[in-house]
Amino acid sequence: MRLPARALTGEELDRRLSEGDRRHGPFLYRPSCDDCAECQAIRLPVGELRSRKSHRRLRNKGDRVFRVQLGAPVVDDARLALYAKHKQQRGLSLSGSGALDRRGYESFLVDRCVPSFEMTYWDGDHLAAVAVVDRGREALSAVYCQWDPDYAHLSLGTYSILKQLELAEKLSIRFLYLGLFIADNPHMSYKARFRPHERLIDGRWVRFD
Repeated sequence: MRLPARALTGEELDRRLSEGDRRHGPFLYRPSCDDCAECQAIRLPVGELRSRKSHRRLRNKGDRVFRVQLGAPVVDDARLALYAKHKQQRGLSLSGSGALDRRGYESFLVDRCVPSFEMTYWDGDHLAAVAVVDRGREALSAVYCQWDPDYAHLSLGTYSILKQLELAEKLSIRFLYLGLFIADNPHMSYKARFRPHERLIDGRWVRFD
């Protein structure tokens, strides 16, 4: 992990993302394992995405339920409870390193070294999902999305990507970075269903149509 000496500009963030960097709180990191290359950065060329019927259906269904708000990343009791519920749904332990108190949540999702915002998804007064997104000059980067498992039938992870793409188009953004892709990881493999997409392989962005 690397801690930038100052906050990065949008242009600097674009360059770091293109080189495979990810963000955790105020730190930047890049997976690097001597004997493994399974972790691949993945991005979507916003203006070239082909609209899938299943994605249009999912977005329309979600739009009938959720109200989306944009704002600065914050921490409160609702977000902490949502994070814990999301982690338990994914089968991850909340003991030890899996637990997050208010300060832990801040250091993960609120503290930052780049321009950033959160997209919150509301069903009435109920907070159903939170997506933290970094903003470069020509790129958005999906940092983390947590969602209430009671809404699993609405595929909130995919729905959030669709809403980020919708926002990227309005802002004339070139790329939406989706973090890391691991083909054998069921929590990450859905990202490859967006076509075309590009993956960073051996230092080069390779297109998958």
